[in-house]
Amino acid sequence: MAETADVVVAGGGVIGTAIAWRAAAAGLDVVVVDPDLGDGATLVAAGMLAPVSEHLFGEEALLRLNLLAVGRFGSFAAELEELTGHRVGLRREGTLAIAYDPGDQAALVRLTAFRRSAGLDAQELDSRACRALEPFLSPDVRGGVLFPGDWSVDNRRYAAALREAMRMVKVRSIREHVLEVRSRDGRTSGVRLADGREVDAAEVVVAAGCWTGSVAGVPDAVRAAVRPVKGQLLRLRHPVGLPPVLTHSIRAIVRGIDVYLVPRADGELIVGATQEERGPDQTVTAGAVHDLLRDAMSVLPVTSELILAETCAGLRPGTPDNGPIVGRCGPDGLLLATGHYRNGILMSPVTADAAVALLTGQPPAPEWAPFTPQRFTIGEGAR
Repeated sequence: MAETADVVVAGGGVIGTAIAWRAAAAGLDVVVVDPDLGDGATLVAAGMLAPVSEHLFGEEALLRLNLLAVGRFGSFAAELEELTGHRVGLRREGTLAIAYDPGDQAALVRLTAFRRSAGLDAQELDSRACRALEPFLSPDVRGGVLFPGDWSVDNRRYAAALREAMRMVKVRSIREHVLEVRSRDGRTSGVRLADGREVDAAEVVVAAGCWTGSVAGVPDAVRAAVRPVKGQLLRLRHPVGLPPVLTHSIRAIVRGIDVYLVPRADGELIVGATQEERGPDQTVTAGAVHDLLRDAMSVLPVTSELILAETCAGLRPGTPDNGPIVGRCGPDGLLLATGHYRNGILMSPVTADAAVALLTGQPPAPEWAPFTPQRFTIGEGAR
């Protein structure tokens, strides 16, 4: 006999677990299906909550959504910590963007002028002021910009807290792949798993990240729109006796290449990350480790004294316009929450809010309007 639920969530990363927690808290019976239950891209992330310092030309709608997201994150994290007793490592010191050489400084000045034109808070600093904030920075740093509204969170602590929150509100979990969204007479009826089992449900949420394309029953245009983008990063640890080397997240441009360094409360330092169009490849390469360390040491020479604790690679779910895909599409009862690319952790609270609103018959926040699946499916024969 098939297992039954009100809602099946296909995907157990931060998007899927956030949706499952909030949906169950709203009174729905929820099952999460994922072979790894959060051990995918969620664990290979820096946890930057950076709507301002990541804002790029042509992404104004995404900026509005990201600003909504960072505004929601603090209360969401506080509720999560209160429920579970788990600290998520939310840091509000801000992000310091820095430039290494004159060309890097010119690029940073252009980006800063653009971000200010969008009304974003950006405080320009000379080299001396940057090193007053972060004494371990290299004197070669040309200058920087402080973005006080860009925060960070410990991604692994945050993911663990979400899993505990799910458990506390009685979300069930199945460690398996979802092969297909089942439907009957134009209505979702549940999912079929890789081991042949079925889970019956009137509502299915596909939050499978870069693996969305492997789920049959999702409209073909959406399956084709989500691709894996490889990212490699390093986790460094302070040796005994060495004080913390950073208090702010650092986003550096080094000889035209972006690198970030994100401190953790426990003394860990994250260095990342590459962006590689290599399909579903999750190998760690010597070249990426070399390049990340070289660029990190250029702006923070003390990096060479830290312990290389872990090298890792993960797959972000990219889309053609870098925006997420959230909304109803396909048979009645199918809801998509995927394609969050660089901003999965940042957007997890507002994605959960939007998904629960849709599951309970309410409209999501208007900032989601540009990011429905219909921007890919119109003209493809899918609703």
